Amino acid sequence: MSLSTSKTRKKLIDVSRELFALRGKKNITMNDIAEASKKGRRTLYTYFKNKDEVYKAVIENELNLVIIALEENAKKAIDAFEKLRNHIIIHLDLIKQSVTRNGTLRADFFKDIYEVERSRRKMDVIELKIIRNILDEGLATGKFKTMDTEIASSIIMYSLKGLEIPYIRQNLTSEFEKNKHEIVEFVFNGISMES
Repeated sequence: MSLSTSKTRKKLIDVSRELFALRGKKNITMNDIAEASKKGRRTLYTYFKNKDEVYKAVIENELNLVIIALEENAKKAIDAFEKLRNHIIIHLDLIKQSVTRNGTLRADFFKDIYEVERSRRKMDVIELKIIRNILDEGLATGKFKTMDTEIASSIIMYSLKGLEIPYIRQNLTSEFEKNKHEIVEFVFNGISMES
């Protein structure tokens, strides 16, 4: 999913993210983005038709960072159970970091959850494949019980997505944060051959 973007487009996205984080999407204009990036309006409109397109690019850029980290984890020379455990923690932590580090964008994230979900479709397809490959690897090495990895990967991914908002909003207890590794092992203990 890594986006190949020009330096100018990347700069426009980075500047826009900072502006959205400081003042919120509704309080930013295309002029504000052009001025803050020290690019002309013509340049900005070369890359984006409107503010909604810029906002979508900011979200996609943030999600791309999550996918890169998940892909790097999947390539590690560690057993499948460790990869799956890492995947879950990376997913939750990076989604939370992405939302919380963006200030006012955090409020927009919750208001525009449907826009975020539309932008996540590509990420979801990639993440499902990563999880399924980890499960297939676990089956091949005898780490996991026999299962339908297509169904299991969907269940795992949608379970993670279901935990995101409470995790971001910190509605999950501090005990979850302190013991998330053990909780993750407990939740996914059912797929391990060692359970």
